[in-house]
Amino acid sequence: MNWANDLRTNKCQKFINILTIKPTNKKRVCRLNCIFVSDLHGKKKRYNRLFQIILNETLDAVFLGGDLLPNQFTLDSNMDEFIEDKIFSNIRKIKEKADKEIRFFVILGNDDPRVFEKNFLDADDEGLIDYIHNKTVNFADMFVTGYSYVPPTPFQLKDWEKYDVSQYVDVGVVSPENGIRTIEVSEDKIRYATIAEDLKKLSKNVQVEKTIFLFHSPPYNSYLDRAELDGKIVDHAPVDVHIGSIAIQRFIKKKQPLLTLHGHVHESARITGHWKERFGKTYSFNASHDGSELALVRFKTIDLENATRDLIAIS
Repeated sequence: MNWANDLRTNKCQKFINILTIKPTNKKRVCRLNCIFVSDLHGKKKRYNRLFQIILNETLDAVFLGGDLLPNQFTLDSNMDEFIEDKIFSNIRKIKEKADKEIRFFVILGNDDPRVFEKNFLDADDEGLIDYIHNKTVNFADMFVTGYSYVPPTPFQLKDWEKYDVSQYVDVGVVSPENGIRTIEVSEDKIRYATIAEDLKKLSKNVQVEKTIFLFHSPPYNSYLDRAELDGKIVDHAPVDVHIGSIAIQRFIKKKQPLLTLHGHVHESARITGHWKERFGKTYSFNASHDGSELALVRFKTIDLENATRDLIAIS
C-alpha cells in the first residue's frame, strides 16, 4: 500500500516537473559589443586612433558608415595604397591579435568614388570585411543590411546619389542626371531609380525587426539630418535645412528595424544637441562629426537605450 502511494506520488511529481520545465528551444539573445564610426574622410590620425581603440577593447563588430576615403586632390599617395595601408592592413593586424572574431561591416558614402568599390568587394571575398552595400548578412541571432545612396546633393560626384522618392530635386541641388561619375551607369537607372524603390527590394525577404541597417544618409526631418543652411537662399527660394532621405524616414517609421546607423550630415549633432533619436521601437544613431575629434558611438545590441557617443581627441 505504501509502495502504491509512493508510485502515485512519483508520477505526480514527474508530471509537475514536465509542466514546469523551461523550453530548451528558446531563442538566445546575444549581447554584442559594437563600435560605429562614419565620415572619417581619409583622415589618417582618425584611422590611427580608431584602430588603437579597437585593439584595446573587446568587441564583436565595428561599423564603418561611409565617406571613408580622402579627397583625391589632397592625397599624398595613390588611393589603392591608402585603402590597403590605412584600412585593410590594420584590420588584418586586429584580426590576427583578437581572441575572438571581430566583424567589420562597411559601406561607402557619397564622397567615395565608386571606382574604388572593387577594393572593398575584393576584401569581402577574402573574408576580411563584410562589404554590405545593397546586401544583408547574418550577425549572430540578427542581420545587418547596408545601403550607401543619399538623396541628391549640391556636389558634383554622383556615384552614390539617387532620386529619393520621385524625380525631384530640392533648391540648390545638382540632379543625379548631371554631375560626374567614376563608373558607367545606364541613363534609365540614373533617371528612374529611387531610394524608395531600392528599400522595398532590399527589405522584401528580410526580418526587418531583427536587422541593423547601416545607411549613409540619415532620415529626413530629424535631429540627425539638420544641416547648417539657415537663411540660405538660391534663386529667391529658401534652402531646406533638413537634407536626409524621405524614403529612409518612411522606411524606419513603417518597418521598425531594430537599429539604424547614419552619417553624412556632420554638423547635425552640434546644431540639434542630439546624435540619436527613437522612432517608435527603432533607435537611430548618427556618428558623423564636424570637429577635429574622432566621433565614436558605442552600443550593445541588447541595450541600445544606453548607447554612448564620445568625441576623442587625436594628436
